[in-house]
Amino acid sequence: MPIAVVALTFATFGICTSEYVIMGLLPEIAGDLAISIPQAGLLVSLYALGVVVGAPVLAVLTTSWPRRKTLIGLSLVFLIGNLLCAIAPTYGLLMIARVITALCHGTYFGIASVVASGLVAPERRARAIALVFMGVTLANMLGVPFGTAVGQALGWRATFLGICAINLVAILAQVLWIPKALPTRPSSLGAEFRSLIDRRVALSLLLSMLSSVSLFIVFTYITPILRAVTGVSPQGVTYILLLYGVGLSIGSVIGGRLGDRSLMGALGWLMIGLTAILATLPFTLGLPVYAVASLFLWSVLTFAICPMLQTLVIDHAKGAPNLASTFNQSAFNLGNAIGAWVGGLLLNAGVTLDALPFASTLVAAFACLIIVVLKGADRRALVVPAQS
Repeated sequence: MPIAVVALTFATFGICTSEYVIMGLLPEIAGDLAISIPQAGLLVSLYALGVVVGAPVLAVLTTSWPRRKTLIGLSLVFLIGNLLCAIAPTYGLLMIARVITALCHGTYFGIASVVASGLVAPERRARAIALVFMGVTLANMLGVPFGTAVGQALGWRATFLGICAINLVAILAQVLWIPKALPTRPSSLGAEFRSLIDRRVALSLLLSMLSSVSLFIVFTYITPILRAVTGVSPQGVTYILLLYGVGLSIGSVIGGRLGDRSLMGALGWLMIGLTAILATLPFTLGLPVYAVASLFLWSVLTFAICPMLQTLVIDHAKGAPNLASTFNQSAFNLGNAIGAWVGGLLLNAGVTLDALPFASTLVAAFACLIIVVLKGADRRALVVPAQS
């Protein structure tokens, strides 16, 4: 795998550490800035909203820019945003700093995926994209726990200064390792918008959103589920989430390899497997050993699917993948927000924690149907050119 892809992975590690670590530092931030925990929690919601809005906007604005310069420029904005987070004296300025970093998040992932897929042979594209997304799993496994520990010991601002150091190293790695002459070239804005009109691109984006909704209906509430339903101690929850992170890493590797062999075939079977695991969760969550095994399999399947979805969007967008790839990040984060909202809505309506996976199962089953429709659209797309 080209070392340039490793540079992209290190950058996504820093980006996702910045995104997720704040969840473990809400009490420290609230205490330091004299705000409530719910107010501090808005920093999380605002970031997700910034990703949804910023990804397509920045993708449009940077369409004609050289991709190497765009990636390095976005990384510089991340560095500035995280530095502002570290020194922000007020809640309002901290919110502005978080928005600055969030606006670049989706665009970076979208362009990085396109660049990574262009740096390798066609039969290794899914693995290259999976390696870029490995930064997400490493952030959850290493960045977030370590960043939380640093924040609790030295103050939350120290955590963001540490993230700035990661951002700086990532920038240097990209400057040194990403080729100045990339095999993939910027496309016109018109071509990028035309790619979004393609029915298969739209279905691929819908599939990404549904996958995210299915995940976050349950995962948003995984800690109370493990505590109240499975009967796990607070320390036990930490270990289970660490195991979940290991599963995500394994899934990313598996997804990359299977995606290079048979993208649609592997995606279909993995989605069926994910649906089956979700359907069994209500019956296994009360049994600690089976619950842990089920959650581990869930994590493996979830992140085996994730890089495949990004590859799918890039494939269907053909010669103009930037905007579609970036929109995929917006679709995933929109699904994140919808999933958390649906889960909360169900709980407020009286649905028990152990029944939430039923809702996720329904969404995953619908995603399976979308894959069937997408396969049909692919077959028709092959037939039409042949006839013409």
